[in-house]
Amino acid sequence: MKLADIFFPFRSDMNYIERELEQAVDAQERVLQKTSSHLLKAGGKRIRPVFVLLGGKFGTYDLERLKNVAVSLELIHMATLVHDDVIDDAELRRGKATVKAKWDNRIAMYTGDYIFARALSIITELKNPEIHKILSHAIVEMSIGEIEQIRDLNNWNQNLRCYLRRIKRKTALLIAISCQLGAIAADATEAVVRSLFWYGYNVGMAFQITDDILDFTGDAKTLGKPAGSDLRQGNITLPALYMYYCSSMADEIKQRLVPGKGEFQSPGLLEQTVRDIRSGEGIDYAHKLADRYLQRATQALDVLPDNANRDALLKIAHFIGGRQA
Repeated sequence: MKLADIFFPFRSDMNYIERELEQAVDAQERVLQKTSSHLLKAGGKRIRPVFVLLGGKFGTYDLERLKNVAVSLELIHMATLVHDDVIDDAELRRGKATVKAKWDNRIAMYTGDYIFARALSIITELKNPEIHKILSHAIVEMSIGEIEQIRDLNNWNQNLRCYLRRIKRKTALLIAISCQLGAIAADATEAVVRSLFWYGYNVGMAFQITDDILDFTGDAKTLGKPAGSDLRQGNITLPALYMYYCSSMADEIKQRLVPGKGEFQSPGLLEQTVRDIRSGEGIDYAHKLADRYLQRATQALDVLPDNANRDALLKIAHFIGGRQA
C-alpha cells in the first residue's frame, strides 16, 4: 500500500493544510517568498501533519485548532531541512536543488530562521500552555541532536546508545509530539495522549533507521541524492556501525581508515565501503531493529478504540517498515 492510499480519507483536510502552509510562508520580502516557496514545492510526505490530524481524531476533532499544530510542526521540520543542507553542503533535496545550492548559505540560513519563526507565530494561536511546553522542550532536544551529529562526524567509536539517542532527538521526537499534540489540541484523555506519544516515538525511530538503510540500498533517482551520502559526509549510521564493530569485515574496514582519524585513506576505499555496507550484515541488523520499534509502536495502540483511525496508524507503521523511498 502506498502512503497516498492511507492518506486518502484525509485528502480534503490535508489539501486544506497544504493551502495553510502556502499562506504561512507567504512573505512580503521577495527573496524569502521565493526560497520558502521553493522549499514547500519540493514536496515531502507530510507525515507529521497527518499524525496531528489522526491524533485529533481520538478527541474532539476541530480542524481549525488542529491546523495550527499541523502547520507549525511541518514548518519546523522544513526549517531543520534547510539548516541541515547548509551544514551538510547538500546540493540536492528530494531530487531538486536545495535552497543553499540555488541561492547561497546565508540566504538558506535566514530562510530556515524565517520558516521557524512563522511556525512559532502560528502555534501561539493555541492558548494551551502544555502545548507550548512540549514543543519548546522538543526544539531544545532537536538542537542538541544536531550538535551531537556534528560532534560525531567521522566518529567510529560511538556506541549504539549514542546513535539511538541522536536519532531520537533529530527525528523521532518531532513525530512523537505530532501525534501527542494533535490529541492534546483535541482534548483527548491522558491515556490516549500517552499512547499516541509512544506510538509516534517508536514509529519515528523506525522511520529514521529505515532512512539510514535506504541511504545505502536506494538508488540515486529514488533517493534524490547519491547512495551512501551520509557516509560521504562523515555521518556514521547504524548499518555502518554494525559493519565496523560486528561484521566479518570489521578489521578490513578499520584498515581503510586513516590511523587515529575517522576519514578514509582514499575516495576509492570510501566507495568500496559504501558497496560493502550495501550488501553487508549491517543492513539486515538495522531492518530487525526497525521492526522491533514498529512492534512497540503497534503495541502502544492497544489502548485506543478499534476504528478506522487506529487502523490508519497501523497501516502507516506497516508502510514505514516496507518503504523503499
